[in-house]
Amino acid sequence: MKKHIPNTITCCNLISGCIATYFAFQANFQLAFAFIIIGAVFDFFDGFAARLLHVSSPVGKELDSLADDITFGFAPAAIVFTMLRTLLSACGDGTAVCPVTPYVPYVAFVIAAFSALRLAKFNLDERQTTSFIGLPTPANALFWAALSVSLSTNGYLVSDNALWLLPALVVGALLSSWLLVAEIPMFALKFKHYGIKGNELRYGFVLFSILLLAILSWVGFSAIIVLYILTSIANNVFGTKIADEE
Repeated sequence: MKKHIPNTITCCNLISGCIATYFAFQANFQLAFAFIIIGAVFDFFDGFAARLLHVSSPVGKELDSLADDITFGFAPAAIVFTMLRTLLSACGDGTAVCPVTPYVPYVAFVIAAFSALRLAKFNLDERQTTSFIGLPTPANALFWAALSVSLSTNGYLVSDNALWLLPALVVGALLSSWLLVAEIPMFALKFKHYGIKGNELRYGFVLFSILLLAILSWVGFSAIIVLYILTSIANNVFGTKIADEE
């Protein structure tokens, strides 16, 4: 029976992603964000349970990727789609400006496609055992989920003066999709030991993340992901190459 425990937890991740997607299409961004976080918790514990019980399997690995594409690929795509649709509804459908404007929100689903590609590459890429190449899908999902909560609670999505957000969100969706598969080494918060030496980057990132959450509240999660990307790039340029550091 114990061999089914990790896969059951993985399925809970997938179900959380389905629920998050439902709430995203209902423009209930707070609950969509909450279920993405719940999915992330399940995503952590399925691997933990598999290692603890010594029941890792190829089926579990594939199931994990399928669940992740729902929770961290399709759910954030649905969030961006709904944000774009909400903006267009508040500002008019934009047909008078450009006939194809009403179809712009469908660009959001590029996120789901690139998330699937990123997860497939991750399964085959032996370089990503202690660090990542490209933006992890959970980080991308948290960025969009937190941003949607901030924009909605501050009324930007229903303001008829916020049409400028439309191109910004479209460009952001395309940029984040590219980052998912970009050949950019990014550090992982995996500690081989808990001493300061060798973990300066990780401890510094954690401290700044706590500070951002304390100052920015919900949008702090989005700021943390931006900080993560910029810190990884800066470390590649000025520090030791992350992919080769261990």
